[in-house]
Amino acid sequence: MPSCCCIKNKPVRSANSSWGAEPPRSPRGEPRPAGTAAMDMEKVNAMDFGEFVDVFGNVIERCPLIAAAVWSQRPFSGLEDLEKHFFAFIDALPPSGQEGILRCHPDLAGRELLRGALTAESLREQSGAGLTSLGAAERLRLAELNAQYRARFGFPFVLAARLRDREAVPRELARRLQCPPAQELRAALDEVKKIGRLRLADLLAGHPAPL
Repeated sequence: MPSCCCIKNKPVRSANSSWGAEPPRSPRGEPRPAGTAAMDMEKVNAMDFGEFVDVFGNVIERCPLIAAAVWSQRPFSGLEDLEKHFFAFIDALPPSGQEGILRCHPDLAGRELLRGALTAESLREQSGAGLTSLGAAERLRLAELNAQYRARFGFPFVLAARLRDREAVPRELARRLQCPPAQELRAALDEVKKIGRLRLADLLAGHPAPL
């Protein structure tokens, strides 16, 4: 059974590729915006290990080792098949590993946003939900809720922000604060999968979320 696979603040290097807790990068080294060019499954299946991890390494936030494991499952028949392998890895983890995946996610409108330390994908998603333009009172309220959530569950609040707006985020956070821990772990992992599904669709269909 796989163990926690997230990489945070510590680069990992293989014989074919290097990566760390940062956005996927193009061959020239610039952050690669999700979905800037559509690609078909034939191209995906032809990728070598390093290219695959470079492109898909942040489908699950800051967890490039999941992409590394998924690469070995080629060939993929289509987008749904590719999703299946990413999500099967998550489902096979013990609860401690699943919580580790959640801890790789940033707080919404949190310190990483203020420091400019978000991955390109997270910045795009939080911007799309209006979380990069909150007023001071809104930021304070969200920070308080995020802190309460972390204290209760031990991992950050994860939400597919692209499917919500700025008013809905604190409401959903307050609602999920009341959930039993086992239920909330499942709910948070479901959000990880929603985020991953959207990021895969960006990469394969060439439809990035706007900044």
